[in-house]
Amino acid sequence: TTTDLGERTDKKSNIATHVQFTQGDIEKGFAAADVIVEQEFTNEMVHQGYLEPQTASAIWNENGDITIWTSTQGAFTARDAMAPLLDVPVSKIKVVPMEIGGGFGGKIPVYLEPLAALLSKKTGRAVKMTMTRAETFESTGPTSGTYMKVKMGATQDGKIVAAQGYLAYEAGGFPGSLVGAGTQCIFAPYDIENMHVDGYDVLVNKPKVAPYRAPAAPNAAFAGEQVVDALALKLNLDPLEFRLMNAAKEGTRRVDGPIYPVIGNVECLEAAKNSAQYNTELKGPYRGRGVATGFWFNIGFQSSCAISVNADGTVSLVEGSTDIGGTRASIAMQAAEVLGIPAEDVHPSVADTDSIGYTAMTGGSRTTFATGWAAYETAQAIKQKMIDRAASIWDVSSEDIELSEGVYQHKTDPELKLTFKELAGQLAGSGGGISSQTTVDPSGAGGAFGTHVVDVEVDPETGKVTILDYTIVQDAGKAIHPSYVEGQMQGGVVQGIGWALNEEYFYNTDGRMENSSFLDYRMPTSLDLPMINTIIVEVANPGHPYGVRGVGEVPIVPPMAAIANAIARATGVRMDHLPMTPGNVLEALWAKDGEPAGLQAAAD
Repeated sequence: TTTDLGERTDKKSNIATHVQFTQGDIEKGFAAADVIVEQEFTNEMVHQGYLEPQTASAIWNENGDITIWTSTQGAFTARDAMAPLLDVPVSKIKVVPMEIGGGFGGKIPVYLEPLAALLSKKTGRAVKMTMTRAETFESTGPTSGTYMKVKMGATQDGKIVAAQGYLAYEAGGFPGSLVGAGTQCIFAPYDIENMHVDGYDVLVNKPKVAPYRAPAAPNAAFAGEQVVDALALKLNLDPLEFRLMNAAKEGTRRVDGPIYPVIGNVECLEAAKNSAQYNTELKGPYRGRGVATGFWFNIGFQSSCAISVNADGTVSLVEGSTDIGGTRASIAMQAAEVLGIPAEDVHPSVADTDSIGYTAMTGGSRTTFATGWAAYETAQAIKQKMIDRAASIWDVSSEDIELSEGVYQHKTDPELKLTFKELAGQLAGSGGGISSQTTVDPSGAGGAFGTHVVDVEVDPETGKVTILDYTIVQDAGKAIHPSYVEGQMQGGVVQGIGWALNEEYFYNTDGRMENSSFLDYRMPTSLDLPMINTIIVEVANPGHPYGVRGVGEVPIVPPMAAIANAIARATGVRMDHLPMTPGNVLEALWAKDGEPAGLQAAAD
């Protein structure tokens, strides 16, 4: 039955859930508009495209203890999912997370793990299961295909006064499309008085969807950001200037209610406007420049960290977050900052579920923020214990000792000082080793914004779209490890380019997927891409000790819209369907010129 606006109903349909957010008076807003744009958009299901397929090994011992080795984005998430499936308590399951060959949200659910465990119980042997590539495509969760209608109105002087969205997301055979996130993100970059968004979670005879990097937000941005661009064109305004005129900032209320604290949306737009690419003239026929802005919430949730001091002055750091993007380094660096030691002296490792406190999945752009915070708090405890130990060795009060640049020293007696390494070497003979563990559940994750600029060239004879240049601007709060931040930004753009131009689940008339291989499911390679320029903006998140904001998901939100906007400016054709393949682009160009519609008509 349908859940409508939070209430269970007796209505039976394939609409699992209907959500709605309203702010202001939408009819009054459109009545005040001088210019209104309304358009419909669709996109096909796409896969996360991780290179390593799903794999799991399990052994179910005679005493009922189960050990799982798996490529997962969350060992505790996998453990908690398997316990009810296997009808055993969580204490009987140990999950050992392996190095992961990509996930992007698709390795949060469990697939093979409970099957391998049951087969191990049946056979009394260890069991390993690995999906083929076709099985990975056909039986794991892609992201939703969608139908969206967006209507926005603005005054002649460029003020957006009304925005309305209708988002219907495919959930697959079971509820759970995450359409709610799409409704919350679609107008998030803008300060609009009157907004109304409906979201529908729709059951279809396709694989159950799974999260994919900022789930639901990229689809919504493809629609919303194109309508914003169309308004700018109608008003003859620069697209970045138009966005700056309407930009959300501290104090702006999002359509679903939250009021923004300090955010870097305006700073990203200004950095894009001042970028080298945006200030370089784009010349030539069938070339266009597109821009788009995107938002993602970022989350906190529970994270745990344990630190122990080694006699050689290094520290061992154990954490529970699977590393899918360099987070071991960023977490270690936060601990090192507190302790005043080189990051290279922190040796991080990811533990199994029996060896560290509860830690939520690696997803939602939470790991450097939340697990980094756990490392920060644990390092603070280590710092205090080291101060107490130095005080004991010197027979002075702990309050008289401070840590400065990795040296523990007496505040008034310059003779009393020890480096971190020297003090570590004396721990065994002065009371024993020092260690600490912390579990945190931080709020204040702080949403993040990004603005993208892309130049494209469209071949009118073939419909092929070539990416000529690309610049991504993003607020990272504080870039703990700048090169890893850049890698996250560039990776998200590449996935967005694939989603924009090629990637889709293609079904035949019998409902079977026809392109379940990397030969036929076309993802971009380095040969398809220019150098992706990155500009890191740092507007500190007041909800984190070092100002961190998550960076992993925002980069995939704007690319499809930015590329569609570039195509529109290159050809005068507004692309309303993803992917924008050569065939689809040709269809749109032919329709614009009044030629016979459809490739079939051309073939005839």
